[in-house]
Amino acid sequence: MKYKSNNNIVYSCKYHVVFCPKYRRKVLNNGVDERLKELINNICQELHVDLIEMEVMPDHVHMLISFPPRKSAVDVIKALKGRSAFLFLQTHPEIRQKQYWGGHLWSSSYYLGSLGNMSKDVVERYINDQKYNTY
Repeated sequence: MKYKSNNNIVYSCKYHVVFCPKYRRKVLNNGVDERLKELINNICQELHVDLIEMEVMPDHVHMLISFPPRKSAVDVIKALKGRSAFLFLQTHPEIRQKQYWGGHLWSSSYYLGSLGNMSKDVVERYINDQKYNTY
C-alpha cells in the first residue's frame, strides 16, 4: 500500500478515468497517441497529479491518477481535458478542421471510478465492529 501525506493528512486517493474524443472518432493513433501521452503527462506534472498508468486507445483514453483530497475530482478532470485539448489541437489543426464541430476534442462526458485498498464489505465490517472494539 502506498500512502501520501502532507502536513495534516495521510491519504491514498486513486481514480480510474476514461474520456473519449468527440463523437468517439478514432483519431488517437498513428503517432498522435504518443504525442497525447506526452501532453497529458506534462499537464499532470503541472497540476501535481500523479499519473500512475495511462493508455491511449484510438477512440478513448484510460488513466489511473492520484491527487490530494483537497482537490476536486471534477476540477482535475476538467483541467486535464481542457488543457490537453487546447495544446493538442494547437499542434494538430488538421483534426480541429476535419473532425470536430466547434473545435472541441473531447466529449463532454467521462467515466470516473475511485479505487480503494479495501473492499466495501471490509470497510462496512470495520465500521460496524467499532462499537464492539472500544476500550
